Amino acid sequence: MFNEIHCGDSTSVLKNIESDTVDLTVTSPPYDDLRDYKGFIFNCRTLATQLFRVTAPGGVVVWVVGDSVTNGSESCTSFKQAMCFVGTGFNLHDTMIYQKRSPLPANMEHKRYASEFEYMFVLSKGRPKTFNPIMEKSVHGGKMMVRGYREKDGTVRKVETGVKEEKIKGNVWCYDAGWMKSTQDVIAFEHPAIFPEKIARDHIMTWTNEGDIVLDPMCGSGTTCKVARALGRGYIGIDISPEYCELAGKRLAQCVISF
Repeated sequence: MFNEIHCGDSTSVLKNIESDTVDLTVTSPPYDDLRDYKGFIFNCRTLATQLFRVTAPGGVVVWVVGDSVTNGSESCTSFKQAMCFVGTGFNLHDTMIYQKRSPLPANMEHKRYASEFEYMFVLSKGRPKTFNPIMEKSVHGGKMMVRGYREKDGTVRKVETGVKEEKIKGNVWCYDAGWMKSTQDVIAFEHPAIFPEKIARDHIMTWTNEGDIVLDPMCGSGTTCKVARALGRGYIGIDISPEYCELAGKRLAQCVISF
């Protein structure tokens, strides 16, 4: 099962994976008919149940999803799917944001601001066993600052403290996306909806260590599997489309990646 792309319905293929063996799942499901996925759909409850079974204790599922806008209002698909996972036993460990640097312009007819992000729901089976946080430079690093902490009674407790040179990155991650930005693999764009390789990289680096197993049950063009392989993790890719499985296989055969 490991280090292969499996062609078939994800819920059926997942039944062949032993329980408690997958350390991380990173995937972006089809939603709201925003793209043509050869007409394939999935049942969220059935898939979430299987993912909970195969996920190792302390393992994580990263579910990248957004909402379509119809008649000016959002579909709420993202929230419905997140609650579906919680209903099967997962914890909603974090609600993260994938912000796009080059979003499509706003549609004035919808009377809304431009849509610039998707959700990245981080769902854990218990407390995450691995956390290798991405660090970034602190604006006030090395300085002494007075911080105010609001108490329950409304009073403010002031504490003078030193600021470290680095801090843990926030949960809004910004990426370039689109033609030759999401990836340098030209063939990847034969798939209608790929997410940036750097999303997969950052989550894989955060929630796993070398040798861990990374799954994508709707692997499409194979981005998650390709990055997992490049980072020394095992991978399992599943897709119901033979065409996309072949595409993912080609990308894995090349497996040239640079960040």
